[in-house]
Amino acid sequence: MVACALALPVEAGEGAIPVARLCDLGRQPYEPVWRAMQAFTDARTADTPDELWLVEHDPVFTLGQAGKPEHVLMPGDIPVIHVDRGGQVTYHGPGQIVLYPLLDLKRLKVGVKEYVCRIEQAIIDTLADWNIEARRLDGAPGVYVNGAKIGALGIRVRNGRTFHGLAFNIAMDLEPFRRINPCGYAGMAVTSMVDLGGPSGLDAVKPVLVGHIARLFGLTVQPAAPPSFG
Repeated sequence: MVACALALPVEAGEGAIPVARLCDLGRQPYEPVWRAMQAFTDARTADTPDELWLVEHDPVFTLGQAGKPEHVLMPGDIPVIHVDRGGQVTYHGPGQIVLYPLLDLKRLKVGVKEYVCRIEQAIIDTLADWNIEARRLDGAPGVYVNGAKIGALGIRVRNGRTFHGLAFNIAMDLEPFRRINPCGYAGMAVTSMVDLGGPSGLDAVKPVLVGHIARLFGLTVQPAAPPSFG
């Protein structure tokens, strides 16, 4: 088990709590959302409010910057997209919550390692709300239950601002994970909340996960209209 010393946010004075706009994108293909994340990050200024994007993706394998193509074993009819995040290959598909925190780490005074710890902790705390005990593992970023991966991380930080994020398995068909070496690990077991006695729908989990993200980063979350994808 990996120790991750969390430095939780200091309570801000009245009116000083940073606001993050929450955009629920529904179900979307991967690439338009990825391009929109890039555009948002490139265009934002020191005054741009942070955003949290929730999305459920159509089936896709994504391969990170250092990803090795040999970890994609038998993609079949599922597309493979090379992307600009860290990490190896993972799968996104229906029944999985993907959360993209678009945060200004400099403004929040959070380092990259601390950011990763807090993102992982949000998944761990969400699972604990359903009495599912999860943990980190040495040398294998993400969140695990009984040695099986339930939450994956793939991040990118540009000029102190984050994009990409986390994938949290809720009620998925896990078969596509057998077509890859998940996160570069041959034979890695993968699980989802419904298989552990948790909820069978994303709507029950989304507000809980967002609530833990808000708490861990000291944010006030305000619902907002999602961006358009053209």
